[in-house]
Amino acid sequence: MNIIIGTKNPAKIKAVQAAFQLYEAEFHALDIPSGVQDQPFSDEETIKGAINRAYGALAAGKGEIGIGLEGGVQETAYGLFLCNWGALVVEGKPPIIAGGARIPLPDEVAKRLIAGEELGPVMEIFAKKEDIRKKEGAVGVFTNGQVSRADMFTHVMKLLVGQYEYQK
Repeated sequence: MNIIIGTKNPAKIKAVQAAFQLYEAEFHALDIPSGVQDQPFSDEETIKGAINRAYGALAAGKGEIGIGLEGGVQETAYGLFLCNWGALVVEGKPPIIAGGARIPLPDEVAKRLIAGEELGPVMEIFAKKEDIRKKEGAVGVFTNGQVSRADMFTHVMKLLVGQYEYQK
């Protein structure tokens, strides 16, 4: 099986590989644009980015499965929350979609995002670390390492793979 991943982000690639570990599969990571803002600001926009990446990966990579994973934020009455969504696509079928864990962002981070900044660079300043989006992610920082970005996306990927297997 040839699985095309619509990103070169190591945390997301690790999540896809973990979810498909029982499959005999080749993985190909491509830099596929999300077609949404660099900082998606709603569930709907984040889902659309994941779907766009999945279909773009499938088309560009000529595989059997295309995967798109997208992180974003969602405004709620309780503050700005991290959100993450994934899409798995197979030619000729509607996308399979799943979402994952949510946690609130501290006000000082949320204010910067609302002002138009992107989470990755804001987190690098906030945590005084480089490449957070490729490593532990904001979720890793704000859960004190209990849940990494790869863990969070692995959960989403398992939800996607489970639905894929169920629908076969």
